[in-house]
Amino acid sequence: MMFLVENLAPIMFFNLVVFLLLGFPVAFGLAAIGILYGLVAVELGMIQPALFQALPQRVFGIVANDTLLAVPFFTLMGLILERSGMAEDLLETIGQLFGPIRGGLAIAVVLVGAMLAATTGVVSASVISMGLISLPIMLRYGYDRRLATGVIAASGTLSQIIPPSLVLIILADQLGRSIGDMYRGAMLPGLLLTGAYIAYVIIISLLKPSAAPALPPEARVYVEPNGRRGLRSLGVLVLLSAAAAYFAMQYYFAGRTDVPFDEKVVIVLLAGGLTAWVIALLNKGLKLGWLSQIAERVTFVMIPPLFLIFLVLGTIFIGLATPTEGGAMGAVGALLMALARRRLTLKLLKQAMETTTRLSCFVVFILVGSTIFSLSFRGINGDLWVEHLLAGLPGGQWGFLIVVSILTFVLAFFLDFFELAFIVVPLLGPVADKMGIDLIWFGVLLAVNMQTSFVHPPFGFALFYLRSVAPKSDYIDRVTGQRVAKVTTGEIYWGSIPFIVIQLLMVAAVLVFPGMVTHYKSNAPVQDAATVDLQGANYGTDYGGYNTEGTPDAAAAFQ
Repeated sequence: MMFLVENLAPIMFFNLVVFLLLGFPVAFGLAAIGILYGLVAVELGMIQPALFQALPQRVFGIVANDTLLAVPFFTLMGLILERSGMAEDLLETIGQLFGPIRGGLAIAVVLVGAMLAATTGVVSASVISMGLISLPIMLRYGYDRRLATGVIAASGTLSQIIPPSLVLIILADQLGRSIGDMYRGAMLPGLLLTGAYIAYVIIISLLKPSAAPALPPEARVYVEPNGRRGLRSLGVLVLLSAAAAYFAMQYYFAGRTDVPFDEKVVIVLLAGGLTAWVIALLNKGLKLGWLSQIAERVTFVMIPPLFLIFLVLGTIFIGLATPTEGGAMGAVGALLMALARRRLTLKLLKQAMETTTRLSCFVVFILVGSTIFSLSFRGINGDLWVEHLLAGLPGGQWGFLIVVSILTFVLAFFLDFFELAFIVVPLLGPVADKMGIDLIWFGVLLAVNMQTSFVHPPFGFALFYLRSVAPKSDYIDRVTGQRVAKVTTGEIYWGSIPFIVIQLLMVAAVLVFPGMVTHYKSNAPVQDAATVDLQGANYGTDYGGYNTEGTPDAAAAFQ
């Protein structure tokens, strides 16, 4: 009995792992283990039965948490956009733009994956869309199968690190930090990861040209009557947009010296996009003949998603909206885009709302289960067991971060990001906070690491999504009439390995260079907590002492 009392916390955690490996549903496994070991602890005299009286209030707190409203909003936005054909239009346009260069189709997939990530935030939608549209094209023109499948699966996972990512919302909630700050901190690592994928494709196309051939001339659609591609007018349009963005920055940020990087990006995208849109509209409406087919196509296909990105992320970054409000505007914007494309039907809306409801309930049920588990786990001092286990590691903060990164990577072989966020993060977050680690940096580090869970063989969900749409048997290509061999599961698995390595290198980069994440922090002097008058304090706006929904947060004010 003494052994059981002293080791109940590790036994409880071990039994949870066994339950999950046996295939029990995560939400019910967490709740069952929490209740079972809570009752055992009551019988052993370790906790009082009155502790469970706090459970209804904690469950009600989950349901009443306004922050979690961002989950259904962003999910609905992504599903509407995915079903409205935006991914198909983007892949076709960017594929035609970059296709004539070696590796161009793979580069187009990465760029579209990043744009879909910034508008949809849903991995399944990105991977399935690109798998259905771009994989047959890459197979048709002789792309290496491992490169083709790997780049599609990896690009789809950008939805987990580029805002408005669902995993960043969950991490912010579990770590007790602002979603807006988590978004700002994750933006630069997400963009750098996108650049790393493109760099890998370029290197492969240079070292092995046959693995990533250029699009043949007969496959190029947007060609001018003189036989040229019309890139000159596209270049002029880009220069004009860049000039407009420069003057907009000079005007908007006049007199300000400490402008955050993300605010600059927002203003550049907005001003440049508006300029290009107006020029393209004038050219088309007045039939001026200024722009080529490819220039017009790029403008009319890429600018609406950029406007949606501003509507969602831009308003959050410049402080006009909270993440929940930004998600609501994004959902409305997605509906308007689908309506403008004449693709918004009652069937589409019903499917999107059903899937959104299912995913939102999934998140809430897991959160309720994890709350029951954590209540019992903390009641038997499981949090102290975890703290003593990790805080005593050699190397201090570095030892803790390295061990946590390795542990997260290993657990990602068996658990998806929701399970990791709800089970592991609540145990690690308090330890990191007590060790003086910035929790936004810690959350982004975990997010980049957990991103690998989607491309881990053999259980990576992105690999499953791609397997579901990749050809399972040989088929006759409808364009060339040639026989194309099926895509094997082994090719999908092997194709993911280089991108897992790239993601791990990004984990190391975030670990070594925390400024990649903490660039959002103001350089203003920190207010001494002892001198703050809480009764008369003016907390300001979203990032100056308010949490994500405008509730005064003393910890944020003191930070």
